[in-house]
Amino acid sequence: MMWQDFVFMVGSGLSILFLAPTLRDASARVPLGTSLPSMGIGMAYGFTFFTLGMTFSAAGALAAGSMWALIAALRSPKSPFRHLARTSSLSLLARDVRYWVGRQRGNHQIVDQYATTDRTNGQSN
Repeated sequence: MMWQDFVFMVGSGLSILFLAPTLRDASARVPLGTSLPSMGIGMAYGFTFFTLGMTFSAAGALAAGSMWALIAALRSPKSPFRHLARTSSLSLLARDVRYWVGRQRGNHQIVDQYATTDRTNGQSN
């Protein structure tokens, strides 16, 4: 690995670390005029680094570009996806994704989707 590849990767990793609080804060408002160009630059850098054989830099730049894409989708005042992240964190969305993945794996039964009550609990015979 070239040392420059490592430096660019660390820089992209730090930018992801610094952007994470913005993504987690449900009250954050980032204009599309900021997030979309930053996303485009990250993606363009990622592609460019990849063509230069700098795979670690490419992965870091693509990850930073993806972080900006998430910020554009979830934290823009005019985003159509804003309703997905009304909670203070994305835990509800993560739980829904886990539920959906579990259903796709087929490790559930149709009965699991219905609530059951135990009629014998609390009754004396």
